[in-house]
Amino acid sequence: LLVDRLWPRGVSKATLRLDDWIKEVAPSNDLRHWFHVDPVRGGEFRVRYVSELNHNSEPVAHCLVWCAKGPVTLLFAAHDSEHNNAVVLRDYLIACQIKEHRKDGN
Repeated sequence: LLVDRLWPRGVSKATLRLDDWIKEVAPSNDLRHWFHVDPVRGGEFRVRYVSELNHNSEPVAHCLVWCAKGPVTLLFAAHDSEHNNAVVLRDYLIACQIKEHRKDGN
């Protein structure tokens, strides 16, 4: 699943093998620009992005449908593999799955 708002530079749509591009689950343009200016803001970025995800239930649910089908790979274009929206989204989706699992009583 591509989880960036923008298509990755230098990658053709024909060569990137993906099942879905869920743009709406990516951080807002304002948040993306704010974080890009100073990546040291990682902790605050996580807080702000999670807040956006909490208010963006449809794209999150779309991701969770894919997660229910089996393993999912989140694709992103950031150079930093540890501090990016996909890492925050992964943690968020896992938390949602755990919460749902507990709610179901399993």
